[in-house]
This record gives sequence, C-alpha cells and structure tokens, in this order.
Amino acid sequence: MNYNELPKIELHLHLDCSLSFEVVKKLKPSISKEEYERDFIAPANCASLQEYIKCAQASIEIMQTAEQLEMVTLDLFRQLKEDNVIYAEIRFAPLQHIMKELNVKQVVEIVNEACSSGIEETGIQAGIILCTLRNFSEEESMETVKLVEDFKGTHVVGFDIAADEMLPVHTHKKAFEYAHKHDIPCTAHSGEARGPESVWETIDQLNPSRIGHGVRSTEDEELLNFIKKNNIHLEVCPTSNIQTGIYSSLGEHSVNKIYQKGISMGINTDGRSLSDVTLGEEYKWLNRYFNWDISHFLQCNEYAIDAAFIDKSAKAKIREKLVKGFEL
Repeated sequence: MNYNELPKIELHLHLDCSLSFEVVKKLKPSISKEEYERDFIAPANCASLQEYIKCAQASIEIMQTAEQLEMVTLDLFRQLKEDNVIYAEIRFAPLQHIMKELNVKQVVEIVNEACSSGIEETGIQAGIILCTLRNFSEEESMETVKLVEDFKGTHVVGFDIAADEMLPVHTHKKAFEYAHKHDIPCTAHSGEARGPESVWETIDQLNPSRIGHGVRSTEDEELLNFIKKNNIHLEVCPTSNIQTGIYSSLGEHSVNKIYQKGISMGINTDGRSLSDVTLGEEYKWLNRYFNWDISHFLQCNEYAIDAAFIDKSAKAKIREKLVKGFEL
C-alpha cells in the first residue's frame, strides 16, 4: 500500500528540525548533499537526546532573518503536501531566532504570515505552537507564553516546553499556570529521555492536555491508567525515539502497547529532516513491525483531531476530509 496517499494529521512537528536539502541549498548555496546529511540529519543512533537536539543547531543558525524564516516555513508546507498531511501543528521556540535583527514578536509575526501563505497555497490547515525550553529561565518562559496570548486569533494555537528532559520543570510552572488561567492549550515534552517519573512530574507541575512523546509511560501501569482516564493525548514519534536510543529498534517500541491500551495517541515525525522521515514512512514501519492496517492509522488520526488545539467546527471539517480520504 502507498501510505503517502492516506490523509494525515501531525501534531508534533518542529519547524527547526524540518529543513529539506532544497531549502538549505537556497539558504546556503555552497552546501553539498554530504554536508547537509552531516549537519542537518541526526545520526541513526545518537548517544542521547542531548546529541539529537544539538543536531538542530545548524538549522537554527540559518533561521534568523525574515526571509529565512519565511522560506523554511513555506518549504515545510511543501513537504507536508507531498506527505498528504491535511492538518499540522508546527512548533518552534521564538527566542532562538533573535540572534540578528529580529525581535521575538517579529519572529512570530513572520512565521504566522508565512503559515497563512502556506495554507493558501497548499490547502493544508495548520496551527503554530510556541515552545519554551527547559534550559530557559522563568522569565523567558513567561515571555513565550505571553506571546501565545498576544497572538490569539491568529495561527498560534498553543504552548509547549521542549529540550533537555534531564532538567526539572518547576522553573516553568508559573508559565503553565498563566497558560491555564488564559485558556491557552498546552503540551509538554516528557517520557522520552527519562521514565515514568518524568511524566508524573510533568503532569503534576504543568498539567498539559497532551504529552510530547510520553512513550516511557508504559513502564508504569498506574501511569498508563491515569493517562487513559484523564484522556491525555500522547504525541508519539517512533523513528525519533529509535535515534535517541530509547529503543534499539522499532520492534521494541512501546507504540503498539499504547495503542492496545486504548490511549489517545497520534503518530508524528518530530523533525522531518533531523529524523529523515515522513509520516508515510512511519506508517510503513508500523505496518511492517506491528501489522498495523488502515484501521489503526485512521484511529490514530481521529485521536489526533480530537486532541488538536482548534475549535470544534474546524475539527469537524478536518475529520470529514480525513474519513473521506480513508475510504479510497
């Protein structure tokens, strides 16, 4: 089966981890394919999550001007179109893109406007999630969450915390409390580099409605039951989890256990260039290793629509398009 033909929802997608060779070549004309593969694609077997994250630095360095941000965003829409993604939530940390002439508000404005252009050109619906990072200060997290509030009514739809999971989350509790007070939807990276204790900590301190990754929740049956009971959606990124060394192979991944438990979950790429993968390819591996069929993929996409940071009417339109596409 050609999984590229299936319509897809992607909720966990980092803008700065999804720069194709084509767009990098435009931004750095002298770069060779070999240099691109070395600098913009993470090793198949990273020593740690930290090593995987460091591989995004080359992308961030060429996302510092209005033109660069616009080109990278529009190129991602091109990639999504090729993968038949019909709704995506694209995340990035605005404070990482103010190394040159832009201020943080201009950064968000540029990506938001580029998102509008991408939607118009491709027909893909999309939202933007603004990220703080675990290594940021409380003030930087507050600045980021207030940007989400400032851009309400645009494509900016939510708030996230990413980066090194070995760092505690309590520094960012105030920002998440602010988000909840102002009805800002939240997700949070957890249960990736660390085990279920990290997910418990994240839920207790930050109370997100979604968890980025969360795959190591399977190591604690009580946690799995809590996640299911409270309808916390897990944004699962299989290939990325192999690269960061959580599992040695996809056959050992917890994705099938999570699905069989009846937990709300979706399949995502995490970073399309960093992990050198498409959703179509993720689906192919899940079929090969776990014998997933079209019913599994439809269910995961429906879970993702339910968990998306958009209103009910927008969800209904996307669901209709999704179901129709799966009838082919």
